[in-house]
Amino acid sequence: MVRLCPHLGKTQLLLWAFMTFLFFAGCTENQPVVMKTITAGNMVWIPSGSFMMGANDPAFPDALPLHKVSIKGFWMDEHEVTNAEFENFVKTTGYKTIAERNLDPKDFPGVPPQDLLPGSGVFSPPTHAVDLNDPGQWWKYIVGASWRHPFGSQSTLNGKENMPVVHIAYEDAAAYAAWAGKRLPTEAEWEYAARGGKQGLKYYWGNNLQPDGKWVANIFQGEFPNNDVGKDGFKGIAPVKSFPPNSFGLYDMDGNVWEWCSDFYRPDYYANSANVDPQGPPNSYDPDEAGAIKRVQRGGSFICSDEYCNRYKAGSRGKGEINSGTNNLGFRCVRDSIGVKTASTPFKTNDTRSAYTPTPKLSCCGKNSTQSQ
Repeated sequence: MVRLCPHLGKTQLLLWAFMTFLFFAGCTENQPVVMKTITAGNMVWIPSGSFMMGANDPAFPDALPLHKVSIKGFWMDEHEVTNAEFENFVKTTGYKTIAERNLDPKDFPGVPPQDLLPGSGVFSPPTHAVDLNDPGQWWKYIVGASWRHPFGSQSTLNGKENMPVVHIAYEDAAAYAAWAGKRLPTEAEWEYAARGGKQGLKYYWGNNLQPDGKWVANIFQGEFPNNDVGKDGFKGIAPVKSFPPNSFGLYDMDGNVWEWCSDFYRPDYYANSANVDPQGPPNSYDPDEAGAIKRVQRGGSFICSDEYCNRYKAGSRGKGEINSGTNNLGFRCVRDSIGVKTASTPFKTNDTRSAYTPTPKLSCCGKNSTQSQ
């Protein structure tokens, strides 16, 4: 591994980036990708390049058409933001996440004030087989659930410091990124990084779900949603870096927790996407929930499987209402350059949520829905 010297100049950095690119330029899906990794802290340099974005799979109509995209180089967190990292942000700034804020009675006319209590969506598997078109069978709104209390007010983060922070709404992820002098990745950056210089594969790691008979991502094994047998070693979230990195040196780009991207979500966007560093559409539209504002989520989570919500497959897309968080939703950040000064002033946050429903926005979900699960 080549580690970035703090005194490395711009010219040398560009040279390293070019050399890194040469390692994988022209590789096909059947050729191993061999490259050197440039790191700075817990960030990895992703060299510039081009790739075919999307998925040539009728199960993912919003990931069509396939289109060539060119990406300039950037830095990316090697793993999802952890509970320990997010706790440092909160202690420094006093930030309160959306899941911790009170619900404004004006947004919920007719609902008794005593029922408008802070909380978030928690995966709560039933004890028996259920209709897979009814996510309410395994999602529950738990009062008191938040990043500090992932399963409700009685749960804690003890022993979970190195796990991805969850119950993170888009605003929360963007606030952390700004404080850290970073930003959220675009959808194109995220997919380019997840592919690791490879193309034409069913999964980001290859064409076999279990290469060499091994599980390489934290996903659901067993009968969904009532029987996760944990063949990959985990029932629920895994600590970051529990599985091997991809060719860029990035961990957990598949499974574990969904990750926010900066793009608004539209199922028709790929037909009009820019070819160079696309930033996403100017607004959000989901025909399943026309009034909801949604952003893209990528990577799938620990409750995705080939039986249900198989959107850890390469090129597939997820989506989420911007004010909704769940215990399988987190994020990671990117930077255009290293050395950006971080924020030091406390964030001013509202004490109430704005137009946030006290149940997860999962009404559109079915076996082939793009709604993140």
